[in-house]
Amino acid sequence: MRRLTRTVAAAALATALALVAGCSGDSDSSDDAAGGNGGALEKVTYLTSFGNFGRDSYAWVAKDKGFFKEAGFDVEIKAGQGTGGVIQTIVGGQADFGPIDLTGGLLQLGNGQAKDFIAVAAIQQRTMAGIATVEGKNIASPKDLEGKKLADTPGSVVRNLFPTYARMAGVDASKVTWVNGEAQTLIGTLASGQVDGIGQFVVGQPTIEAVAKKKAVMLPYSNVMQDLYGNVLITSAKNAKEKPDMVKKFTAALMKGLEYSLANPQEAAEILKKNVDATNPAAAAAELQLMAGYVRSNNSGTQLGTLDSGRVAKSIAILQGAGALKQNVTPDQIIDFSLAPKA
Repeated sequence: MRRLTRTVAAAALATALALVAGCSGDSDSSDDAAGGNGGALEKVTYLTSFGNFGRDSYAWVAKDKGFFKEAGFDVEIKAGQGTGGVIQTIVGGQADFGPIDLTGGLLQLGNGQAKDFIAVAAIQQRTMAGIATVEGKNIASPKDLEGKKLADTPGSVVRNLFPTYARMAGVDASKVTWVNGEAQTLIGTLASGQVDGIGQFVVGQPTIEAVAKKKAVMLPYSNVMQDLYGNVLITSAKNAKEKPDMVKKFTAALMKGLEYSLANPQEAAEILKKNVDATNPAAAAAELQLMAGYVRSNNSGTQLGTLDSGRVAKSIAILQGAGALKQNVTPDQIIDFSLAPKA
């Protein structure tokens, strides 16, 4: 875990140095009712992936710095509750965009639990899903999860992917108990000792340690499942078909916010704090620094948001090989490559 943290931190530093020169400055001061071209702003509702933590601050940055406005959007940001909840809300028409874990989306689609959503950009090139605990719980390896109680939201990719992870890691999933939790209270549940571990993105380590006042222990799913993407931006299939230009413009503005956040993690954390009072700025900035290595991993190209059909096919093959998909799925069923950023 120390080697992983050093590697991610080094990648974060390299990314920040490379990006800082190209990022834009403050938002313009034109009237809020007009976009960059002077026209009326289009109202859009955006869901975060999982509550409001540093890892999701880039959307608040895109709004605060005026990137959404310049693209012609008036964006309302709401807290998401994991992959299943984000998909359901977007397909139901209560939101327009939001990030989900691609593997979680494949599980939902391949098992008939959801449809009519489409991915249009990658947020992370590698999955950040994992199990988090703290020292004193006697959990140092996947096998140690047997006999333990874990908490997560019902629709979280960590929870839904756990049977596949357990099978590949040699864990008897029937010996692990899951209980329901909410995105914003999971870490507190762990800190109070109510559970032994929680579903959490591995970049949540600084926030866990800030709340629990103990050293966090992380079990990344990527240690046993290679080639899996992390979060991807989704919209409804209806939006993708009927408003492709709008989808591209929104995606570009969000990617601009992501790029700025990685180059300026402390400022991004302060922007999040300004909008979400419960934010711990130091932990939020640390999350972004850790996340940088997942957003731009090796051979991912220089353009943020790119998606590769071959890699998605490998992810599908991993899930099929583990017996996790009831139906056949192809990359084109879950991703609109014509709308995704090009490498």
